[in-house]
Amino acid sequence: MPNYTHPDVYIEFVPGTPPIAGVGTSTAAFIGEASLDPGDMPLEPGSTTNHLPLAAVNTPVLVTNWGQFENNFGKIQDKNKTLAYSVYGFFRNGGTSCYVVRVPSMTAGNIQTALTALEAVDEVAIVAIPGTTSTAAQNAVIDHCAAMKDRFAILDGENTTTITVAGIKGTTKNSEYAAMYFPWLTVYDALTDANIALPPSGFIAGIYARVDGERGVHKAPANVDVRGVVGLEYAITDGEQDVLNPDGINCIRNFRGTVTVWGARTLGGDANGEYKYVNVRRLVNFIAESIEEGTRFAVFEPNAQPLWERIKRSASDFLTRVWRDGALFGVKPEQAFFVKCDESTNPPEVREAGIVITEIGIAPVKPAEFVVFRIMLDSEFGD
Repeated sequence: MPNYTHPDVYIEFVPGTPPIAGVGTSTAAFIGEASLDPGDMPLEPGSTTNHLPLAAVNTPVLVTNWGQFENNFGKIQDKNKTLAYSVYGFFRNGGTSCYVVRVPSMTAGNIQTALTALEAVDEVAIVAIPGTTSTAAQNAVIDHCAAMKDRFAILDGENTTTITVAGIKGTTKNSEYAAMYFPWLTVYDALTDANIALPPSGFIAGIYARVDGERGVHKAPANVDVRGVVGLEYAITDGEQDVLNPDGINCIRNFRGTVTVWGARTLGGDANGEYKYVNVRRLVNFIAESIEEGTRFAVFEPNAQPLWERIKRSASDFLTRVWRDGALFGVKPEQAFFVKCDESTNPPEVREAGIVITEIGIAPVKPAEFVVFRIMLDSEFGD
């Protein structure tokens, strides 16, 4: 208690509940091969003989521009081509920050080792293994994202002309934490002065980042152009997409010369129920991690009504901002979400265990995947 010595009005500042800040959603992680020799690396600044060191194996390296990639993994060449073009495509399509992990080869075991190294990098929200389509490798990435619960896998379908779910997906498992894209992209390669086929995952990761920045994570990353490509390795028809889309294979189409992402489903599509759309899964990831990181003030606080009110107020304020951004459905906040933290969620046995439980419900806005116009003729319109 302060020592008040004379009659007066005293102003005291009481610390309030810190607001919940939204976490980042667009930092990607790329795992790939860059088997360069020391002489393949760029020269150190000001030197004519000494080369920059190649990034260590299985070590996540933060890359925020193309120059940083070249300094750590070399300029585009045969020994790093798939990884390099994928990261270049990420930046070209709107990406701003990624972690790159070099592996000796793209075996499932090496990929798993790289994924383990990425567990400590909290900023990662998107994971890709460009060009690797083996079941074991893709399942390892899916399992990593599902276990971490704060990141999403972008996978490449097979580069094939067998346009079936099995031909493109193989036996990779269904998952609400992953999306698969087909076909591969056609890109001009200055090394060979010819067009080459490249996996789409790096370019798509850049599109995720672009849409997150321009519209928000709640906007489906679809009906968006793919930058820096010449065309597609295969031209999907409407009938072929009718077969692929329900199973969550997102097609990339060429509409009058514009290469466009024309799918927004998680891998498994209809089988994933509430999470069949990429933006819904990623929005829930965003909300869950933001609330988790923004309510750490509650740990070790007295588990009683004042704490419950602080938690409700903090979470409700955050979700109101999310609703105002257009991510939740409803004309007013109470239609878009609820936050419950009271005696019903925290009975005596829960409090005795040192636990405080908050229940949160949200109504995500889902994409208008099928836009239907019903057109009729009526002779009376002119009367």
